[in-house]
Amino acid sequence: MDLIEMKKLFLSKKIICALFGHKMITSRNITNHLKEYKCTVCKMELTNTEEGSLTFLTPELKEVNEALVHFYQKKLVAKQH
Repeated sequence: MDLIEMKKLFLSKKIICALFGHKMITSRNITNHLKEYKCTVCKMELTNTEEGSLTFLTPELKEVNEALVHFYQKKLVAKQH
């Protein structure tokens, strides 16, 4: 598949989501109230903000979520001991 065909396929998926809406699934649980979501059609990724709304998952937010996962798991392990 060349670059032009890949672009056409990607644009057609974005058009489908624009017309019918995204089909979001939870791709990852960060904490009990913080999650990452992914559209099964166009592969767009979202995450929760501090206020509880959804925003695009940028590389910076991905790093923040990684750190939160690490701290949250350490907290759970410490509670069990």
